[in-house]
Amino acid sequence: MFVYVLAALALLLGLGLFAMAQRHRTLLDPAVEREFQDRLQSLAPDSRGLWGRMTAGQMLRHVAGALRMATGDLPIPPRRTPLRLFPIKQLVVFVLPFPRSAPTAPALVVKDGVDFDEERRSVAELLASFASKSLPAWPDHPAFGPLNRDQWGVLAWKHVDHHFRQFGV
Repeated sequence: MFVYVLAALALLLGLGLFAMAQRHRTLLDPAVEREFQDRLQSLAPDSRGLWGRMTAGQMLRHVAGALRMATGDLPIPPRRTPLRLFPIKQLVVFVLPFPRSAPTAPALVVKDGVDFDEERRSVAELLASFASKSLPAWPDHPAFGPLNRDQWGVLAWKHVDHHFRQFGV
């Protein structure tokens, strides 16, 4: 009997997460891309983060790297984490906010100085091209494992929004 109750709860949780995913913001939405472009233009080289140690330019390079990773242009080795498991993956992708100063893939850590204007141009181009990417299969995320196009769109929105809020834009 207990197994049936657990299965029913898992099914309800899965259906609830699916319903939430259907109305979540996504970088695949042209209106969201335009909003991000506006927010990007309001970012200044001397903008200070509300948390963390990155400069505005370093944050832009980090975001650009994450968008390249999402489309397979920056391969990052996988890690074995519980984030790959149901329902943890779905909770993190669709429900929970990104925690401040969460660990990231070493390839996405930016410690050196960067050209702010060059990084802003790069992020603007990546934001504009993200939704139009036509991939036969989207790459696996190093921590979350397999993600489809819609999941990548939601995760990309959450990640970019997280860092733009970090810098007050």
